[in-house]
Amino acid sequence: MAQSNIKVKVQKFGNFLSSMVLPNIGAFIAWGLITALFIPTGFFPNESLANLVGPMVTYLLPLLIGYTGGKLVNDQRGGVVGAIATMGVIVGAPDTPMFLGAMVAGPLGGYVIKKFDQLVEGRIRSGFEMLVNNFSAGILGAILAILAYLGIGPAVDAFTEVLVAGVDWLIAAGLLPLTSILIEPAKILFLNNAINHGVLSPIGLEQSQDTGKSILFLLEANPGPGLGVLLAFMLFGRGTAKQSASGAGIIHFFGGIHEIYFPYVLMKPMLFLSVILGGMSGVFTLVLLGGGLQAPASPGSILAIAAVTPADGMVYVANFAAVLVATVVSFVVSAIVMKTSKTNDEDINAATEKMQQMKGKKSSVAGHVSQNSGTLPAEVNKIVFACDAGMGSSAMGASLLRKKVKEAGLDVSVTNTAISNLTADTQVVITQEELTPRAKSKLPGAYHISVDNFLSSPEYDKLIASLQDGVTEEQAELVEESEQEAVDTEPNMDKDDDLLLEENIFVGKEFANKEEVIRFAGEALVKAGYVKESYVDAMLEREGITTTYMGNNVAIPHGTEEAKKAVLKSGFTVIQVPNGVDFNGEKAKLIFGIAGKDGTHLDILSGIAVICSEQENVDKMVQAKTAKEIKDMINSK
Repeated sequence: MAQSNIKVKVQKFGNFLSSMVLPNIGAFIAWGLITALFIPTGFFPNESLANLVGPMVTYLLPLLIGYTGGKLVNDQRGGVVGAIATMGVIVGAPDTPMFLGAMVAGPLGGYVIKKFDQLVEGRIRSGFEMLVNNFSAGILGAILAILAYLGIGPAVDAFTEVLVAGVDWLIAAGLLPLTSILIEPAKILFLNNAINHGVLSPIGLEQSQDTGKSILFLLEANPGPGLGVLLAFMLFGRGTAKQSASGAGIIHFFGGIHEIYFPYVLMKPMLFLSVILGGMSGVFTLVLLGGGLQAPASPGSILAIAAVTPADGMVYVANFAAVLVATVVSFVVSAIVMKTSKTNDEDINAATEKMQQMKGKKSSVAGHVSQNSGTLPAEVNKIVFACDAGMGSSAMGASLLRKKVKEAGLDVSVTNTAISNLTADTQVVITQEELTPRAKSKLPGAYHISVDNFLSSPEYDKLIASLQDGVTEEQAELVEESEQEAVDTEPNMDKDDDLLLEENIFVGKEFANKEEVIRFAGEALVKAGYVKESYVDAMLEREGITTTYMGNNVAIPHGTEEAKKAVLKSGFTVIQVPNGVDFNGEKAKLIFGIAGKDGTHLDILSGIAVICSEQENVDKMVQAKTAKEIKDMINSK
């Protein structure tokens, strides 16, 4: 468990580092192209236009990184304060491009203004909000800029010099190829972008500023090692892995999406040796021939590498030779591994799933190599939302999608259930991301969709669009004829008055953590006679399986599937927490405690889902002063 937590923290930190650089790659490429074209040794030397190079690398790029880092922490205000703090770093160390400094000052600025906003939330008198917001950002930004000028800038400057000296020593000692022993496995396991953009690129830009190019830009971005593996699968692979390898190779080499080859390596762990030796041979070639790039190649495509190679024929030769050598070495080793392997069938689906678990997030290209999510049937007539107990989050998600299906004129059944109750006739299964592996294990043949926000997931609209593409005119006419009948099935909130009583709606509460508010909600359900005492602990247990945060500042804690026997009758409690309470990094301000028995709670839960799918409605309920106001809003649908 400790190792797992460490891995998650490393993943988050690595993703955070790369997330500061990746959105600004266009600016890095622009700087690299201007440098390659107009400096005295460029393709089209131009003394006037070359004046853009210095200010861009000194001011523009670090400020973009600092702004992005601050925005990641606290949205727009965090970005502004992060950029102000970054300016202090830049001026504090004018001789060094402050990319690493921006990665420190930007998030620090966002963090400081975030803590200030949390401190004053709900305490600013009406009419003074803009005044306080503007002056707080200005004052705190100014203080941070001064501190960054005096401390962070010089410290990062000294640290950068140490790193650059270390790289120079590795090159001089001929040891730089050994870095592939760390880089190649680490990027496959979970840190591909983090290594390149969080560590290598900032140091490489410092070198590029001094010498016109840096070998560090090609340590991780070289597509050769991955291409060698994919070529081996094209020739010696079997089944789905062989069939998908050619397409993956095109995406990898020309599109620059390296993670597409990761599952192929994970299928046969001995292939780690292929990419390590391929990477080492590529780096050795670069060192031997004097290769390097002027700016990061992102994505790591052969086209991007060509675009940011200096205007020097020998450097072009060195860079392309490094890619070619890495490909050949990786291919030869991969071929030996695959020809001597005793494994008959490569499970590309399981390997893709493993890769996504290691990365801690879904892969944007996994669908090109894996059919693990199934294939959306040509005709869909049954969609099921599934969760652990089938009484809360899945019911709300089903209600929202059911409404969208009806509005789209589709004749498709949308229901909800517990994962353990999924039936074989289910065609599409929608689950929270953490529960998708369980659902796939229960029903591997279905088409699975993962969502992280049941109230406003973009996956709903994507699914509706896909379903509409397959609707025939005859089906559309049948739906139109049945629309009037569907009106009679709308939820009737008036008949559910005993499910949600004003005495079970609590306004203006404060809680230190989610455990406190969940326990409070459970005890309220007990006092109201909806559940037995044991249900409270089951609610906490359910939260431990996967968060009950639904999105839009709404959480719906409820018991586990096993706890249904502790439910005496269906009922709800609503707890308003204006300052919010943390649910796994998300702030919940409306907490709906749920007890469901025999589906009698679904009508009111459907109404709650529809209301809470609009952030504006949630905000109104959070601002409500009485329990009656909240109940009236819920009953208004």
